[in-house]
Amino acid sequence: MKTNTLFTPINIGPLTLKNRIVMAPMTRCRALNNIPNDLMAEYYDQRTDAGLIITEGTSPSPNGLGYARIPGIFSKEQIEGWEKVTSLVHFHNSIIFVQLMHTGRISHHLNMPEGSRILAPSAILPAGQMWTDSSKLQDYSIPEEMSSDDMLHAKSEFVTAAKNALDAGFDGVELHAANGYLLEQFISPITNFRTDNYGGNIENRCRFVIDVVATVAEVIGKEKTGIRLSPYGIANDMAHYPEMSETYAYLAEQFNSLGIAYIHLVDHSSMGGPVVPSALKEVIRDTFKNTLILSGGYNYERAENDIQKGLCDMVAFGRAFICNPDLVDRFQNKWVLSNDLKMDEFYSASSIGYTDYPIFKI
Repeated sequence: MKTNTLFTPINIGPLTLKNRIVMAPMTRCRALNNIPNDLMAEYYDQRTDAGLIITEGTSPSPNGLGYARIPGIFSKEQIEGWEKVTSLVHFHNSIIFVQLMHTGRISHHLNMPEGSRILAPSAILPAGQMWTDSSKLQDYSIPEEMSSDDMLHAKSEFVTAAKNALDAGFDGVELHAANGYLLEQFISPITNFRTDNYGGNIENRCRFVIDVVATVAEVIGKEKTGIRLSPYGIANDMAHYPEMSETYAYLAEQFNSLGIAYIHLVDHSSMGGPVVPSALKEVIRDTFKNTLILSGGYNYERAENDIQKGLCDMVAFGRAFICNPDLVDRFQNKWVLSNDLKMDEFYSASSIGYTDYPIFKI
């Protein structure tokens, strides 16, 4: 039996990916007026050796545009902007999913269009501050607790965004239920104090996420629907709770029953967060029968080892892809990786630290 490696092709539904290397979703804040542009198209075009590209977090709604200069996919102009990206990626025989990210309470009105609202499962103020281009750092605001109508509307926005994604040429969508954004805010008892059918026990707190995933999968196809999870993550003022492993084991069962394309499981321990217990990763691996993507501080050797051992099917790389647009070539040829991360430019509006990283020269 042939052993899988990072460079072995893999199928996700009807899609054949040329390798098992994933470009992880990374917020880069280059979408002026929240519209994807030529600079963003160049950025993704440079990294099309990846078997799968997952875009930066992209809002399904004006209410989800929490950060400065993040893209959306709810307007005609945004769809047309993303078409520039997908056409270039497909020209290079790569596959691209858009990550649908509603920021929920992690937001500020100065980053959002007029008439939008900061919504969350419960009216709980997050600790910390948010960057705004007009007034620099600002304290978070207390979000509005979502009504039943708000929840139905938000779900419909995810569905419409998923359909827009296919219109823009994307191969599928990844629903962002990690890193402390809206979908994870429902999952966690730290951010969900609801007393209705969407709060309280594990099943209720997971209900909204499962509803969104199930509806999106029904509308665009389960083979085009993935989800990102970050158990034990502490980003955006999230915290540990006793039934965390039980919660994510339950979610894995539900997503397996829905038959969605993949789970993308991120471990933030390389950036100072708690380690995701290996026992939980094994439970998810054993429970979820479709593609499992792992990410979080991977290097080539560890990624190759985990794939060969069957611990996952694909591995996502984040920061390594920022300063190594030719990351796949560097892995294949065992060329040294650049570590010249221009961190001061991660979230600027400039091409510096974005499209100006060189490829390897022999």
